[in-house]
Amino acid sequence: MSVLLIEAFYGGSHKQLMDLLQEELQEDCVLCTLPAKKWHWKARTAALYFMQTVPTSTNYRILFASSVLNLAELTALRPDLGKLKKVLYFHENQLAYPVQKCQERDFQYGYNQILSCLVADVVVFNSAFNMESFLTSIGKFMKLIPDHRPKDLEKIIRPKCQVLYFPVRFPDVSRFMPEHKLAHLEKVIGVKRNGDAYRLEGLPGQQKSRALGGLMKNSNAHHESGLCEAQPGLCTSQHEGLPSPLTAPAGLNKSEPSESTNPCQEEDKQHLTFNLSSILSGRDYQQRPLHVAWPHRWEHDKDPETFFKVLLKLKEKDLPFHVSVLGEAFTEIPDIFSEAKKALGSSVLHWGYLPSKDDYFQALCMADVVISTAKHEFFGVAMVEAVHCGCYPLCPKALVYPEIFPAEYLYSTPEQLFKRLQNFCKRPDIVRKHLYK
Repeated sequence: MSVLLIEAFYGGSHKQLMDLLQEELQEDCVLCTLPAKKWHWKARTAALYFMQTVPTSTNYRILFASSVLNLAELTALRPDLGKLKKVLYFHENQLAYPVQKCQERDFQYGYNQILSCLVADVVVFNSAFNMESFLTSIGKFMKLIPDHRPKDLEKIIRPKCQVLYFPVRFPDVSRFMPEHKLAHLEKVIGVKRNGDAYRLEGLPGQQKSRALGGLMKNSNAHHESGLCEAQPGLCTSQHEGLPSPLTAPAGLNKSEPSESTNPCQEEDKQHLTFNLSSILSGRDYQQRPLHVAWPHRWEHDKDPETFFKVLLKLKEKDLPFHVSVLGEAFTEIPDIFSEAKKALGSSVLHWGYLPSKDDYFQALCMADVVISTAKHEFFGVAMVEAVHCGCYPLCPKALVYPEIFPAEYLYSTPEQLFKRLQNFCKRPDIVRKHLYK
């Protein structure tokens, strides 16, 4: 039990990472968490809670936590934890997080992250964009202090920092894929047919999470040893193709249908609003309209307004397409969603969050194109998952995307996005025959 894992917001990608580390480390770690609710309160008060609940142990050697936790507060409240090698992981940073109005930014959240970096021994970011946007914003951010401002904080923190791309683990989704996508898998990443199933071989990312796992298992590592060398790309160079999973494909859960199950027979169990038997039919697949997926949170930073504006422009020109809006909605839903659903009418195949990962991956496998219109993205698990399911990605030429996707899959303006989709609507076979480069 040499590794102490602390997650103050145990949900989404934060939970995925901790679960993977716990699986890799097994009995060599202890995990302490708070539920993924009321993020702002967790960021403010989690340190005090963990001060009282983290068990004491002389076996701890490493403390690993996400940047939601105020690490400076915790190590001050628990001096025994301050002696450990402290690794801080940034899923996102509050210095570059977009807000609708400048006065909405709470200084304390970004300030807490800077303090945490100062007491950490290693600071890890899930992308170079995340790291650079944080480090280069520190100076401007600290100018918000009226007087007696601290200096040179970037110079102090930068030597501790490195990039370690988020380790994504995917199930085998081949049973959900149309025949042309399975053929692509054979050509691109070397899948081999094994009866009615497909077995993935030779994925570039089969190292799994060795960088993170290696650090955690090296409990006697010196403070200066760091984590690992930053990866040059998600797991493959731009010449090799779109990103493949960073971990070996995991088997589906026992509760999910077996690979021999015909998805069409499970139709009444699905939450999808389209007819799966029609979608899965190889006979008429190439004749279907272009199918566009948007698998993002229903919040302003994902810019749904731009996405729906482009789709409605396609509809005005009587171009055929279908759309699946798969993201998760929260308490406050932007008005554009209800307006767009009504305007898009019969073009909508699915609308709403799919709590079952099985259903979610199945919906992505049936789509042709996945789109991001995000104003904020530090990694973008949803886009990578969609590519894993054989979707053609279209992403802004900004944020983290140029770091992950080749230029062919990037657009600079909404007009460019519209033109790409216009061509695909007229010739969906272009996308369906595309081999990732």
